[in-house]
Amino acid sequence: MTPETLAIIKQTVEMFVFLAVELTALFLAISYLVGVLQEYIPASKIQSTLSSRNGKGYVIAAFLGSITPFCSCSTIPFLKGLLRANAGFGTMMVFLFASPLLNPIIMGLFIATFGLGIAAYYFTVALTVSVLAGYTLEKLGFEKYVKPSAYQAPEPGCSVGCVDGRKPTHKWRKIWTQTWTDFRKALPYLLIGISLGSVIYGFVPTEFIAEYASESNIFAIPVAAIIGIPLYIRAEAVIPLSAALVAKGMGLGAVMALIIGSAGASLTEVILLKSLFKNRMIAAFLIVVVGMAILSGFLLTLVN
Repeated sequence: MTPETLAIIKQTVEMFVFLAVELTALFLAISYLVGVLQEYIPASKIQSTLSSRNGKGYVIAAFLGSITPFCSCSTIPFLKGLLRANAGFGTMMVFLFASPLLNPIIMGLFIATFGLGIAAYYFTVALTVSVLAGYTLEKLGFEKYVKPSAYQAPEPGCSVGCVDGRKPTHKWRKIWTQTWTDFRKALPYLLIGISLGSVIYGFVPTEFIAEYASESNIFAIPVAAIIGIPLYIRAEAVIPLSAALVAKGMGLGAVMALIIGSAGASLTEVILLKSLFKNRMIAAFLIVVVGMAILSGFLLTLVN
């Protein structure tokens, strides 16, 4: 093997290990936190607060998404908690769209890298589309494409936290066993998504992205939006990477589409959603994120 190939393989393996450790820790920590919250916050309270019957629930869901520092994958455990609490479907979808796109980390990096004006534009488009998409999907009856098992908390097994083969009775231990059961079910999806994302990250150079999404390409914005989905990169990396792509000739509209595509609907997240949603719901989710990415890219190109 050439030194270049070995370097790429090393980069791919390092990315796999990094994502596997990070996402495992996030999944377990967030799942456990959600379990603790459910222990103290009645399901009826969540249902009334995040109800789809009034506009306030959509606003609260969008606000909740904007203050939770979750990436697209770590949003899933929180979404599971909302499903099990029977929160409104439309408001849950608003949270699913808004959380990875509007979290404090990505907004802070946006301001530092592109300035307050571009950051405000990004926030406005992402928030508006998230709320409209959640409302529309609810009105179109897409709730029927959520798998029935997604609403059911898993029966704690006895591989972790049991004594003498009996199910745990202490509430903290019970929350942990439920968390571990959730993680074991999601692990195959997580590993598949991380593996594919790491290979793409390691073997697809930034020069390739810049070439096919340059300002001279009339299809640059749709191409960037679609490229962003399999190119799973955390917000901490995608925005600095995008700044480098701008320097290599990539248009700002295409960069915006790339950021929304990669942060809003990573391949790993889509694979994880297979455990909760039927194919039509996943297709609708992808259409919303790609549509948001393309719309924001074209609008930014027009106003600049």
